[in-house]
Amino acid sequence: MPKSINQKLKIMYLKDILYKFSDEDHPMSASLICDILKDYDIEAERKSIYSDITLLATYGLDIMKLNGREGGFFMGSREFELAELKLLIDAVMSSKFITRRKSDQLVKKLSSFASEYDADELKRQLYSINRIKGQNESIFYTVDDINRAIRNNCKIEFKYCEWTTELKLKPKKNGSLYKVSPITLIWDDEYYYLVAYDSEAEIVKHYRVDKIKDVVIVSQKRDKPLDKLDMSSYSGKMFGMFGGKKVTVGLGCPKDKIGILIDRFGSEIKIVEKDDTEIKVYSEVVLSPQFYGWIASVGPAIRLISPVEAVDEMREFLKKNLENY
Repeated sequence: MPKSINQKLKIMYLKDILYKFSDEDHPMSASLICDILKDYDIEAERKSIYSDITLLATYGLDIMKLNGREGGFFMGSREFELAELKLLIDAVMSSKFITRRKSDQLVKKLSSFASEYDADELKRQLYSINRIKGQNESIFYTVDDINRAIRNNCKIEFKYCEWTTELKLKPKKNGSLYKVSPITLIWDDEYYYLVAYDSEAEIVKHYRVDKIKDVVIVSQKRDKPLDKLDMSSYSGKMFGMFGGKKVTVGLGCPKDKIGILIDRFGSEIKIVEKDDTEIKVYSEVVLSPQFYGWIASVGPAIRLISPVEAVDEMREFLKKNLENY
């Protein structure tokens, strides 16, 4: 009887079987493996299974053997631990900018790195299935185009959109193209933002990537910002990625609230003791309504005390918001 065309692929199918059906709690005997190989139209003897497993181990797979009556072979370690897969799946499912369809596709791919026995464990991501998800399916290609432009030191052109009351993204400026020099991509508040230099306006601007459409890489070298950016601390000075005037602000707060400011601005803030219980903290930020909103949200314990122009704007911000109620 002639052997099937799959016979030459026996060792590859063996690898897949061990990867999918075995783990420490579910070792597989050589006889069981032979039975499963028959489903792939592959004939195998127990002795050949031992030889193939030795080859796979030599190749680098972490195949373990459990002795005893209920023993057998199993995958000792994989590319991802179960806890790592749970973390990645939670991140994908809770991410706003990834569409629901793309989320399902990514979860399926991530789940393939685990054995079928861990599949139920990975269903924990379903708790966030009703989270708000993005609608721009092309965001992955947009990110790829932006990264390629940065690698090749090129400018990009694109249409930038805004939401309408019909719940659709409509290009701003009647569809006119934006041309900028991409600097980097930043993840902030569950969204991707493009940080780019606008040569015409001579300022750095931010664009939400899920609102960018029709990216074209232009064969022009990128222009550099007039002021060099320290990207390691740049995003910490922004609030909601809204632009504004960059200044050093002073904040007054009780000593026991310092953790709030360190969490937001990092450990490079300047701290001046006012008395036994109060301190002053100084940090560089970009003034914007979002910054004033953050100050209001942390409660009365933390107060904006300088500069004067920022304090005045804070008062005006609170006054206008209070008028709405």
